[in-house]
Amino acid sequence: MLYLALRMARHRIAALLAIACATLGGAAFVTGIGVLAESGVRSHAPVGRLAQADVVVSAGQTFAPDGDMPIALPERARVPGDLADRLARLPGVTAATADLSFPAAVADGRGGVVPVRDPRAGGHGWASTALLDHPRVAGSAPAGPREVALDDDTAAAAGVAPGSQVSVIAAGHRATYRVSAVVTTAGDGVFFADPTAMRLAGRGQGARRGTVDLVALRTAWRARASVAAAARDLTRDDGLIVSTGPARGDVESPDAMAARSVLPLLASSLAGVTLLVVGFIVGGALAVSIGAQRRDLALMRAVGATPRQVRRLAAAQATLVTLAALVPGIPLGYLLAERFRLLLVSAGMLPSELPLSFSPLPAVAAALLLVAVVRVSARCAAWRTSRRPATEAVAESHSEPRTPSKRRVFAGVLLLVGANTVSVAPLLARSQAGAAVTALAGILATIGLALLGPALVSGISRTLARRLPGGASAATWLAVANSRGYALRVAGAVTTLAMAVVFTLTYALTQTTVLEATSGDVRAGTRAQLTMSAPGLGGLPDDLTAAVRATPGVRAAAPVTATTVLWPNPAAGETDSGSALILTPAAPAVLDLDVRAGSLADLSGDTIAVDAGTARSRRASVGSRLSLVLGDGARVDARVVAVYARGLGFGSVALSHDLAADHTTTGLDQSLLIRTDGTDTARRGLAALAASRPGLAVSVNDTGSAPGDGSAVPPELWINIAVLAVLLGYLLLGIANKLIATTVQRRHELAALQLIGATPGQIRSMMRREAALICAVALGTGLLVSVVPLAFLGIGFLHRPWPAGPLWLLPTVAVVVAGIAFLTVELPTRRALRTPPAQALTRG
Repeated sequence: MLYLALRMARHRIAALLAIACATLGGAAFVTGIGVLAESGVRSHAPVGRLAQADVVVSAGQTFAPDGDMPIALPERARVPGDLADRLARLPGVTAATADLSFPAAVADGRGGVVPVRDPRAGGHGWASTALLDHPRVAGSAPAGPREVALDDDTAAAAGVAPGSQVSVIAAGHRATYRVSAVVTTAGDGVFFADPTAMRLAGRGQGARRGTVDLVALRTAWRARASVAAAARDLTRDDGLIVSTGPARGDVESPDAMAARSVLPLLASSLAGVTLLVVGFIVGGALAVSIGAQRRDLALMRAVGATPRQVRRLAAAQATLVTLAALVPGIPLGYLLAERFRLLLVSAGMLPSELPLSFSPLPAVAAALLLVAVVRVSARCAAWRTSRRPATEAVAESHSEPRTPSKRRVFAGVLLLVGANTVSVAPLLARSQAGAAVTALAGILATIGLALLGPALVSGISRTLARRLPGGASAATWLAVANSRGYALRVAGAVTTLAMAVVFTLTYALTQTTVLEATSGDVRAGTRAQLTMSAPGLGGLPDDLTAAVRATPGVRAAAPVTATTVLWPNPAAGETDSGSALILTPAAPAVLDLDVRAGSLADLSGDTIAVDAGTARSRRASVGSRLSLVLGDGARVDARVVAVYARGLGFGSVALSHDLAADHTTTGLDQSLLIRTDGTDTARRGLAALAASRPGLAVSVNDTGSAPGDGSAVPPELWINIAVLAVLLGYLLLGIANKLIATTVQRRHELAALQLIGATPGQIRSMMRREAALICAVALGTGLLVSVVPLAFLGIGFLHRPWPAGPLWLLPTVAVVVAGIAFLTVELPTRRALRTPPAQALTRG
């Protein structure tokens, strides 16, 4: 069987090259997605300050819902402060250090602050120096509430030495400190006396009282494993996490761990559409290949081959080509994963220090998956020929079935109806999930179109044949007749091009429509003209709000902080994660969330406001109590005081400042929204205030970005657009390969036309008319399939029956589709016509 497969492959190079290109691209995509998924599970942030700790004990930074994957928590969860004393008594422990971090930055004396890696965690207690790698200390440890020690780089940038005075903004408080020591270390930080650090970190009041970030243990030689086991036994009832090795990096940087959790979600969202596109392209290439070998397979049936042997031969041949394509495809997948990581880093969705995790597992998974897809597709493509009686198979091998299967037509109609039915989702849920259904509806409709294609093309061709004028040219008549007689072949070209149209329009316009709706919500809901932030301080100073409100021309100012909440839904057996804002009762003066019930002015104590979609799905109203999980894993039961409509732009929930105060990493507000009287006096006063305080920045709210977000365009949009561009390139390449292979296989037909008197010019004219017919039907059907989902999307998100997007998108799609249709037909035709017709007919 393998020998026959190789012999037959020698005469069908063009069709097999289409399979090779399709599987090569598929291997690259599937491998790259596999690397992302594996990295989301196995990758770790690099170990920095905790490199000298053998064992680290910390609170869990994930929420594990029943029957679902753990969800990373973005806010720092903490452990009891007395845990260090209990762990220090374990056998084999030589030192136990209770570590805590809080926002701290040093003024540079020029109106700015010394830049550090993470100002939100720049401050530490002096005890944390025990975690440094052989630090050299010039001076003495801080002894009082007005003494600090600085790392050598920060001290040099600030121009200070031991004994100097320095201005430090720590946990929102600015004060002058005496530099007691300079610590030579690879990291950066401001070290305070331990009691001072506890006070600044807010660990003496509220839910933070007596807590620390983590406990780092040093152990005796070869005692790390036993100490880790003993620590797990000691803390099992507390639900704490004991980390060793690379896992210590995740404890040190919960933000990196939360960002890492994005990778499996991205991989899962990409996997569905990618596998669908790969299956579509590979299946189409295999259909062309098997179609080119119908005569050979039919002759095998005539000489005694069983149907199973015929299908095995087709699968073996396709598998050989696939295995050859996997050799370059899998390495390309690893390169693609690294490119995608850099894209995520540039979009701010992944920290630059978080590496990908590489192993053979994605390659093995890609190989197994593609080989399975190819073998199943090959057997399905050869099914009709293998099952027919030998004489009918030989007779049919010279042509294709004229009547499409009724089951196929019925399935296509059913899918088209189903796609239009599910596309109403944006009318029911004005959310990212509702918008995602639009793209899904487009893909379902494309599959239905592929099944319905032969009947559709045959019907269009019959209609054209009846309405052709009597003076139509021979080339036009032949083009219509070929489309009617070879409806399967033409439908394959039409549906692949239509898929490119639908894929581009639905995916691209879904993203731009959601962006426009989100920006519209933010523009309409933001009453403040200015935003003040402190990116170099890790959070706003505590007295800033009062100072801003006292500035002439300022009418209102309210702090806004972004966080994340989890919504356990026991009835549905799932947990949803969503963005949230932390607001004070002063928020209505600077934000208009289109409140439908209740009031944002009541956001105090254990209260929340929810968007209308969340209220509807949770069956909540003003006065209801909802259970949710805050960003640090704390479970709270909050009372709903308002329901608002602009959840797309401002998140699904707004937490009261009191409720979230002790459950964020820094405990500080992120930004201050400011509404003024619109005069230059107010702007100049605010600019002077920002200039008088190190680390502050003022920006104008004219970008349509959400409060607390410094970018006008969400990074997720750029990621989706980039992935769309790569997938579209692969799709267009697969379409071009399929059309070229289909045209090359028509060399016998073209040679026969030449022998009966057709000139090369007439044949080229016929082929161009066929390409024009294919292009017109593909564009028309693609637009018809896309119009219903996109209309529902526009109504649901923008209250109009058309989506938002660039005007040049549709003409560009039309030009690209037309270019592919004409070039993939014209070039192979010209090549085929250079071969003498008699010689072309004698070739296999």
